[in-house]
Amino acid sequence: MVVRIRLARFGCRNRPFYRLMAADSRSPRDGKHLEVLGYYNPLPGKDGGKRMGLKFDRVKYWLSVGAQPSDPVERILFRAGILPPPPMLAMAHKGGPRDRRPIDPMTGQPLDIESLTIVDDPNGENGAPIEGMA
Repeated sequence: MVVRIRLARFGCRNRPFYRLMAADSRSPRDGKHLEVLGYYNPLPGKDGGKRMGLKFDRVKYWLSVGAQPSDPVERILFRAGILPPPPMLAMAHKGGPRDRRPIDPMTGQPLDIESLTIVDDPNGENGAPIEGMA
């Protein structure tokens, strides 16, 4: 049984509300689930921000036993600080060739490889510029 962490849609028309659920990958989107792990409200509140709540210990447990997050859940868990940033590629235009430069997940802009520095270098040379990457 493959377990996925995914969003189940609640709310009414034009006012979505989602719950993060651990569910069998074969069950329907709003169907049977194993556990509710949190919620996500994409509509802005009075302060203008989106609201979400997570049970961090349970999410970490399900990830540790091999549950696979869906793409939207992966982005939510990145914003919460649980997962590293998902790999992103920039597209020049629809149907065109992809730009293979890595993307900064916070700004969405391509990273300049030449100006990056290595923070944790396995060779022990911290702060060395990246060479030969393109």
